Amino acid sequence: MNLPNYISLTRIFSVPVLIWILTSSTFSSVHGQRELLASAVFIAASITDGIDGYLARKRGQITTMGMLLDPLADKLMIAAAFITLVEFNPHIVSAWIAVVIIGREFLVSGLRSIAASEGFTIEASDLGKFKMVVQIVTVVTAILDHRWHEWNLRGFILPIDVIARLAVWFMVTISLVSAIDYFAGFWVRIDRHVTQRQRRRGFVLRRRKRDVPAV
Repeated sequence: MNLPNYISLTRIFSVPVLIWILTSSTFSSVHGQRELLASAVFIAASITDGIDGYLARKRGQITTMGMLLDPLADKLMIAAAFITLVEFNPHIVSAWIAVVIIGREFLVSGLRSIAASEGFTIEASDLGKFKMVVQIVTVVTAILDHRWHEWNLRGFILPIDVIARLAVWFMVTISLVSAIDYFAGFWVRIDRHVTQRQRRRGFVLRRRKRDVPAV
């Protein structure tokens, strides 16, 4: 275990904390304490996603454990947030939205597992990284929308409800597009990989045939 891995673990441990804050009666929504605390926990956990990867690359501490913990922490955090939001704020996050988001994560994980078994990797795309930013905005605004539909910031009205609704639909669109992008990239790589493997196998068979002595 190293520092980046410990940071990834804190992101995993933040998942039950976030669920507890949003579902427990310990915190009140009268003055928005629950919403503000849950938003702070989610934002802090999201920040660690960039920190652990940066430290792992800078320190040369990219390990098998880290390659397992980092994506696991990301998917647990996103899945937990959207599943909880279905109950916490259903008029923003419907059940089908959570299914689409979580299903997309399973799809990408499955493609990466198949790619790894075939000897190549599928790197995170820029679209996938942008999708993560949109998801963070969506989760935070959906949490805040439970208590406030808008904020009056010294005369400037911040329409939280409008932002949350737009963010949800934009996030669903980006998630579907990025899933298609990952699948297209995977299909090209796997098709090329299978073709090369068949060519090598055919070459080996031809060599063996030439090496067999005539009787």
